[in-house]
Amino acid sequence: MVLDIAMHDREGPVQSRDIARRQNIPLKYLEKLIRELRKAGLIDSRRGPQGGHVLAKPATDISVGDIVRIMECPPQYGNCACDDKECHECSMAYECLTRGIWVDTSRVMFEKLDSYIISNLLK
Repeated sequence: MVLDIAMHDREGPVQSRDIARRQNIPLKYLEKLIRELRKAGLIDSRRGPQGGHVLAKPATDISVGDIVRIMECPPQYGNCACDDKECHECSMAYECLTRGIWVDTSRVMFEKLDSYIISNLLK
């Protein structure tokens, strides 16, 4: 969806119904995703007949990792891999025998996801 907006916002704000049609995403679900991305500051939305969605920052400043961190609610790996005691939902986090695996894989996964920049994916 972010790539769709990046591809089409040069022509003006991109309407939800057009994104939903092109990406084959139910409109109601798309609107939920848009709310999350807007709340996180990745997209801006405008109301009205000429309204729609645009990127809130340049495509050169948005990585796939940024999007995954926003859309992963709650973070599937982040809580286990987090080094801050307050962010753990699991009471076994510091006694967990496999925690090191999740810390390492989460770090490597996000390093890779952060290497994919939206503007580069458009080329």
